[in-house]
Amino acid sequence: MHNVLSLDALRALDAIDRKGSFAAAAEALYKVPSALSYTIAKLESDLGVALFDRSKQRAQLTPAGQLLLEQGRTLLLAANQLQNAVKQLDTGWETELVIAKDSIMPSAPLLDVIGRFLQLGKLTQIKMTEEVMAGGWEALQTGRADIAVGLSGDVAKGQFNVVPLGYAEFVFAVAPHHQLAALDRIVSADDVQQFTAVVVADSALDAPKRSSGLFDSRQRLIVSNMAAKIDAQKQGLGIGFLPRHLISEQLARGELIAKACSIPREQVPLYLAWQKQNQGQALSWFSQQLAQINWPQVLQPATEY
Repeated sequence: MHNVLSLDALRALDAIDRKGSFAAAAEALYKVPSALSYTIAKLESDLGVALFDRSKQRAQLTPAGQLLLEQGRTLLLAANQLQNAVKQLDTGWETELVIAKDSIMPSAPLLDVIGRFLQLGKLTQIKMTEEVMAGGWEALQTGRADIAVGLSGDVAKGQFNVVPLGYAEFVFAVAPHHQLAALDRIVSADDVQQFTAVVVADSALDAPKRSSGLFDSRQRLIVSNMAAKIDAQKQGLGIGFLPRHLISEQLARGELIAKACSIPREQVPLYLAWQKQNQGQALSWFSQQLAQINWPQVLQPATEY
């Protein structure tokens, strides 16, 4: 079926409605009034409906014309966005950039950078996803993400640009009403075996999954991200190690209690990485901006609580 609608006809309809007359619309579109009248008359003929009520002095849309205009403006906006996106891509700016944030990283610094990017007026759509442990490296390797923040574990050398961000320190934390909170000695491995451990699941789909900070326990509660793990431990559902930089406020308010534990939990180095072969302008901008953040300060553990 032949589509009788055209962008030129929709632009004419939009201009007439905004300007209030055929003559003013023609002037705005740099057309002669007769050409604009012919465009609308042909559109009405092809559709078999009247778009304007010509019995009044001012051009007034009929209900059919109003419906066409409302839907047509959506098409005009989409066409303009597509045109700008094509022009932007030709200049090296991607249509979409996916940023994978590891669950261990705070969102605020990344959102601040995204906010500054949005002010540039580029049409690159930014998508922020969350990964856990090996999931971040896999996201980069499979193209699920363009750049990843907070990667840990063995550094994948060769195909990635990798920037060290600093170290995450972990603390063994329990809810104030948990049985271990009142223990007046160092928590031992035998102690933790009696309680449920809260564990964040690795988000890798196909790559070998990693475990982090695990210990023998009676039962495990598996959650999808670090925020859920913190909430579960605050409610006393289980115990485990938590990144100190993410729970400093909860420690200060007494919502979580840090306990000395005989089970070793070393600091974890964190990284920023992206594919070397990717050369987009948005990726270049974000990699520079993210690398300039004072991440050691962001990850600096609070000691006053």
